[in-house]
Amino acid sequence: MSEEPRTTEEDQDGEGVRDFEERLRRLLAEDAYAFHPAPAPYPVIRRRGVLERRRRLAVAGLALAVLAVAPVGAYAWGGGSGGRGAGPAAGKPSAGAPRTPSPTAVATPAGPGRPATPGQLLDGITFEQAADGLASCLAHGREGDGTAGGEALGVPADYRLLLAGRSTGDSNSPGDGRFLVAVSSSRRLICKLVDGAVTGLNTSGGDLSGDGLGPVFPDMNGGKLYQQSLLDSGHWKLPFRWGAVGTVEPSVAKVTVSYGGATARAVLDHGWFVAAGELDRQVTAAPHVKGYDSSGKLVYDSDHDPSYQRTLP
Repeated sequence: MSEEPRTTEEDQDGEGVRDFEERLRRLLAEDAYAFHPAPAPYPVIRRRGVLERRRRLAVAGLALAVLAVAPVGAYAWGGGSGGRGAGPAAGKPSAGAPRTPSPTAVATPAGPGRPATPGQLLDGITFEQAADGLASCLAHGREGDGTAGGEALGVPADYRLLLAGRSTGDSNSPGDGRFLVAVSSSRRLICKLVDGAVTGLNTSGGDLSGDGLGPVFPDMNGGKLYQQSLLDSGHWKLPFRWGAVGTVEPSVAKVTVSYGGATARAVLDHGWFVAAGELDRQVTAAPHVKGYDSSGKLVYDSDHDPSYQRTLP
């Protein structure tokens, strides 16, 4: 009998591999399309992309918040030559902690307006000194002896300083001091102060604009600025600082005031004329006032004004 060939384990393994390869080739030939990748799931990919962007934005926002807080911590803790505190930063006050109110600014009361020229403040008197004097004069009027109009005088901000100078004492008002003149839209004030105390106060009210009063109108109580007491007639204390004020209409371009042999050109200040000088001798005639228009024509002469007292009493 012939003997059948024997199959070794190695042969069996080779046949198994060949069978697998054969089946694989058959599958590839018959169902190759089954190995194509499936189409991309677009809705899923898009949703994941949106979520990823949101996640990155959240992380970026957190990083910005950290950066914004960091300088505060650095300032609070910084030391060195900058002089910042070396101690821990102050924490945020608790809700129950008392709050310190912010200081409230105290408004400074408004003062008077300035004169048109620095030369209207004479004898070294500063604007601040004149303004303080005006405040004292108005307070004196409000205190009241009933002769100065009381509350009707108003406050310093209602006025503009017109003239201030040295006041020479006389037998009726002893003691050298200061006089000042201030005007508002409806009032003129002449005040004398000695050692900061008010010793005399005179006011005029009504329409002081000059309308209907003539081109130039010397103040009817202006004699208080340019004459001494009747008790000292012929024996004035010299040298004597004098002043003269009055209203002018807009058509007036120039005013001159002559007194004691000297002539001064007056300052025109918002509807008023202001002149001043110093006497070194006794006089008997009041200041001589003249007004001119822009062409140089004489439009006012106190010598021809029946209401003006040309000689001293």
